[in-house]
Amino acid sequence: MLIRRRTFLQMGGLATSSFLIPQFLKAFEGPGKTPAGNKVLVILQLSGGNDGLNTVIPVRNDIYYRERPVLGIQREKAIQLTEEAGLHPELTSFKALYDEGNLAILNNVGYPNPDRSHFRSMDIWQSASASSEFKNTGWLGRWLDEQCQHCDKPTQALEMDDTLSLALSGDRMKGIALQDPARLYDSCQDPFFRQVLQSANVHPTDDSGSYLYQVLAETMSGADYIFEQSKLHAGNAVYPDSGIGKNLKTIASLICSDINTRVYYLSLGSFDTHVNQGERQRKLFSEMNEAVQSFVSDLKSNHRFDQVLLMTFSEFGRRVSQNASGGTDHGTANNMFLISGGLKKAGLLNDMPDLASLSEGDLRWLLDFKSVYATVLKKWLGADDGKILGGSFEHLDFI
Repeated sequence: MLIRRRTFLQMGGLATSSFLIPQFLKAFEGPGKTPAGNKVLVILQLSGGNDGLNTVIPVRNDIYYRERPVLGIQREKAIQLTEEAGLHPELTSFKALYDEGNLAILNNVGYPNPDRSHFRSMDIWQSASASSEFKNTGWLGRWLDEQCQHCDKPTQALEMDDTLSLALSGDRMKGIALQDPARLYDSCQDPFFRQVLQSANVHPTDDSGSYLYQVLAETMSGADYIFEQSKLHAGNAVYPDSGIGKNLKTIASLICSDINTRVYYLSLGSFDTHVNQGERQRKLFSEMNEAVQSFVSDLKSNHRFDQVLLMTFSEFGRRVSQNASGGTDHGTANNMFLISGGLKKAGLLNDMPDLASLSEGDLRWLLDFKSVYATVLKKWLGADDGKILGGSFEHLDFI
């Protein structure tokens, strides 16, 4: 029976962009694990524009409390890092990491000519483009293009979501998006999908249809490998029953199984806190704090914490002044967390924001986020950062 392309498109799930798996996934059908000591990058996207000023708090800055008479977090409630800086009260595990020398904080991170649109700013961060450029590939997708061009046992990237981000989309290679290895495996066992493939062999289609069939074939060939690897490390760490908790548990199980994966991508949100910011941010930080604590404990007990770097980012920060609805509006520069047992420098790596020198009510960016990317690409992933980012950017010394 001929299954028409429209039917294939309507069947959902495996026909969506969430399963755009690169050709090299077939290599996983044979042996091949991540070499011992191979470094892994985990990126946590704080979607919606997290308020950095209520994350790393300028506890001795009078301007902060003047502009946020209600929303500002009082010094005695913040978790003290230094005389000048404190953490949000929910981030207790981050304070423990700070004390251990396993947390680095970058302030004032952004890019020239910032855009306050969620969609445009996220595109800029995920593609690593200038604000005047429009790229259809992501910085990690281009890393995949470069890294996997001549690999007999290539690496790959996984995103814990139903759809694949621009960040993991390259010209030739793409990551794979999945929320649960078991669910992906079960979906691929459906007889209907096997019938689709058989139909493709008997009734060739046009180029676009052939591409969809190819995606399905590659998905089915890789699903079993990913599922089996996820079962190799059951783990004893207890994770919270939250979305981020489940995602980090899956990531830890794959890292500790030595699956051939170097980059993991997940998101938490929404941090778009125009209204009632205090409670919304508190809840999200509570989830993040508990999940990261379990994740780090899991990695430590399996002697992998030194080889894993967890990096957070948000598409922009919030404005310095609170609004009339108990929240903050879209801003510009922000902070980033870097967590690893392999940091060379930890703590507050640069100055706190200068609230006396704003740009139209917003924080001024002082560190281009592409310098952070360049550092991670070169020093952690061993890649040609200049080629991937299309320019030369400062390398930092936290790793």
